[in-house]
Order: sequence, then structure tokens, then C-alpha cells
Amino acid sequence: MLEVLYEDEYIIAINKPPGILVHKTWISEDKVFLLQMLRDQVGYRPYTIHRLDRGTSGVILFAKSTELSGVFSELFMEHKMEKKYLAIVRGWLPAEDIIDYPVSDPESGKHEKLEAITPYKCLAKSEINAAIGLKYKTARFSLIEANPSTGRRHQIRKHFAHIDHPIIGDKRHGDVKHNTYFRDLFEINRMCLHASSLHFVHPVTQEDLYISADHDDYFERALEITNLHL
Repeated sequence: MLEVLYEDEYIIAINKPPGILVHKTWISEDKVFLLQMLRDQVGYRPYTIHRLDRGTSGVILFAKSTELSGVFSELFMEHKMEKKYLAIVRGWLPAEDIIDYPVSDPESGKHEKLEAITPYKCLAKSEINAAIGLKYKTARFSLIEANPSTGRRHQIRKHFAHIDHPIIGDKRHGDVKHNTYFRDLFEINRMCLHASSLHFVHPVTQEDLYISADHDDYFERALEITNLHL
């Protein structure tokens, strides 16, 4: 059963599990989708407000009408939605920085590069005795909190790959050797990217809402393996 994080007469927020698409798409042959699962669970039709990648877990909002979907979508488009993500990445990062690098969306036929900005903080660093890449006897990791101010497709994943600190478990933009290490030795197949919270002013009730979601056991296991602690 999907974990409901918040619900009122206008919206519902759930903790999306990793490994599932939000809705049907022509580029996938998946038979199970988050939107259908939620509809079956709550007994009414939810409407998408925003999306998370298949591999990403965490807070996702749905509206209870098409009109409300548009109202809440504007919060994202107008940058009035504070988004926080947790990710485990390869290597050591500075205490904080901003990745400003335009990205395109060729999967949707849009090849023009658009502005994409991801401020982030490094919450913890670690080094373990594992010659994952064979070049070094140890492996370094960072736990980061990303606060993207734009919402391009795969933005966080592309940005950390761009600065040579890919997210662990990212099959498309990540490091093959690191992904194989976590999969084969520890059976961790998920991408270590989690939408941890949303903070916004409810456009209907004017309530100041902060909705957060805990990461799953596999993400927690990855934190233990990498010896990353807050």
C-alpha cells in the first residue's frame, strides 16, 4: 500500500516507491503505474501536478481535479515550491555550490538546451576500503541535499554526472563499476535519489505546508555501506 503523507479536499501527497513510473508513456512497456495504484487505493481519480523519475523515490503531489492540478502546477513553474532531494554520489564535494548547466530533453524530442540550476549542500563525506574503480584502493562518497530551482527532465542526475560525481545506482547517467558493486555485493538496485520534502504555501487554504518523506530500507542500507552519517 502506498504511504499517504498528506491529504485534504484539494490534494494528496504520497511517498513514491523507487522503480515505478508515474503514468503510462509510449517509451515504456511497463504494466504498473503509480497513478493507477493510487486510484485503486483511494477510490477516486488523482491528477498529476508534477513528476518524479522512475528510479526516484519520495514526496509527490496529486490534485483532485484538473483545475486544481493547473493551480498547483503553477507553484512549480513560478518557483514557489521549495524542493529538497537527498542523493548519494561518487566522490567528495565542497560544502555547498551551485550547478548551472543547461540541459536538453531528447527523449521528448526537445533537443534545445534549457536553463537548469541546482544549488546543493554536502551533508556528509566518507571513504571506505573498497577498490571499486580499481584505480584507487579506497572509494569516496558524499551525501548531498539538492534544491533545484528549475525542473528539467533528469536535471539532478545530469548535473551531478556533469561535474563527475554521478548518483549511485543511476543506470543512465551513473558509473557502471559503482552501480555493479552495490548491485552484485549488496543487492541494491535502486538509484540513491530521494525527494525528501516539499515546502509551499497552499494556494487555496493559504496554509504553510511542509511535507516530508522517509527514504526506504535500501537507501538506508546504502548509507550504511558508504558509512555516511548525518
